[in-house]
Amino acid sequence: MTPSHDRALPRAVRQAMPMARDVLVEVAKRHGVCIRPLALRRLDVVTGKAEIIDVPCGSTLDSKCPPCAKRNRQLRMAQCREGWHLDTEPAITPDEPNEEQRWLVEFRADMQAKRDAAAQAGDDTTDLDAVLAGLDEEINAAGMRGNVLGRGTAKRSRSTRRRQDAPDLPKRKMAHTTLGRTFHGTGGQVYRPSLFVTLTLPSYGKVRNGVPIDPDAYDYRRAARDALHFSKLVDRFVQNLRRVAGYDVQYFASVEPQKRLAPHLHMAIRGTLPRAEIKQIAAATYHQVWWPQADEVRFDGDHLPVWDEQAGYLDPATGEVLPTWDEALDALDEDAEPLHVLRFGEQVDVQGVLAGTPDADQCIRYLSKYLTKSLGDALDGGQAQREHAARMVDALRYEPCSPTCPNWLRYGVQPKNAKAGMAPGRCRSKAHKPEHLGYAGRRVLVSRKWSNKTLAEHRQDRRTWVLEALGQADQPTDPHRYIWRPVPAGDANVPPLAVRLLRTVAERQRWRAHLRELEARASGQDLSATEPTGRAA
Repeated sequence: MTPSHDRALPRAVRQAMPMARDVLVEVAKRHGVCIRPLALRRLDVVTGKAEIIDVPCGSTLDSKCPPCAKRNRQLRMAQCREGWHLDTEPAITPDEPNEEQRWLVEFRADMQAKRDAAAQAGDDTTDLDAVLAGLDEEINAAGMRGNVLGRGTAKRSRSTRRRQDAPDLPKRKMAHTTLGRTFHGTGGQVYRPSLFVTLTLPSYGKVRNGVPIDPDAYDYRRAARDALHFSKLVDRFVQNLRRVAGYDVQYFASVEPQKRLAPHLHMAIRGTLPRAEIKQIAAATYHQVWWPQADEVRFDGDHLPVWDEQAGYLDPATGEVLPTWDEALDALDEDAEPLHVLRFGEQVDVQGVLAGTPDADQCIRYLSKYLTKSLGDALDGGQAQREHAARMVDALRYEPCSPTCPNWLRYGVQPKNAKAGMAPGRCRSKAHKPEHLGYAGRRVLVSRKWSNKTLAEHRQDRRTWVLEALGQADQPTDPHRYIWRPVPAGDANVPPLAVRLLRTVAERQRWRAHLRELEARASGQDLSATEPTGRAA
């Protein structure tokens, strides 16, 4: 149809026609092509050739890029499947240090000696401290974990005595293994069962279809604080789980929203424990938030602290300097109560799972079911649930989400690393964004020895499989051969997005045609009988 003929059509008919650009995006999605590719310039230091390469955006959310989100979900499913029922102990050995790493540590030792000598002589060590801080960053960037000096500054400690309202837990002697128990059947078969556990938060008020029956009686403050600190509660559960189990329990977990918008946890656990013990561990797990008080509002509206370059934030009425974060923590005496205490709810679901069974596959799909959606995407209950979410976001607005949160000014405390321009209710943390509903932690929680591979290694396994299927060996390349640089916006050498998507779709069609040809040859089929006509499969 020519453009002139298109303009001759009635307006109603033309408005009903799809936009060509939208059709292209849908075709790209069908072929698994990233619809928001990042243009990078790759320079080959050997040949001097520079070319622009489209790199997938890597988004994990359907709302941004469905193909990338789908690939991430499939990658997580493969990671979960490979690690859940391992029958050999994972061996994680650190790489040998290279020359650059050795030189950095030696140089830091020399600078540390100079800093110590200057401190003993009473000289100013500010410049040397800055050099040492920069060296620590270089050490991490060079592929080393942790800090040369260990844990750094000492952490504040609170009493480790268990709360009187929390039940005690048994503690077994730890065994140096990550594998659970095995059971032998009558026919000589060996079974290695594992667990699938679901943990929820307690009730904040009666709900129906995910919406509070009485919004005024619903405890939104407690719900907000539970969501903000939920990841810490999960950490405590894992610690207690390992103490009771007596071995280094490995897990793969995902955090998802319930209809009532509270986060809950699905966890695949390698090995098995009695269901009664899992429920006992959940009941005995709690997390105490030892923060300054955030219940009494001191500054609000037009009466807000003012910034002073020398002293920090001041009370606008009296000129008094607000206590810093560290000073506010120091003011908590031995009789102080925690700001908040988190616990799991009574609903704890525990299922036994065997490797290779339909139940295991179903659990893996369930673990990854909502990974492509944000927590806020659970709003499917209509206007009532949207109003419930709005009330939850409003409760989160002034809740401090971290020591650096500007909301601390509302309660008379200077945030950690305070700077000019801070104001309560204007924290940029994702915990306060409607799509996160208070939970700012990772959606997927994986223990270090789960599958004996990093996520990057799982991704490389997938790449290797595709290249082998296409008959192309994945040749190792020198990691220093290529230099990658982002391409500035508006670069004339970058084709329009539509052109880049068309090229990638065509490339993906060639790959799939080649794969079909190889599969047909392997099975001895007539390719002409199986090849679809007119379009790619």
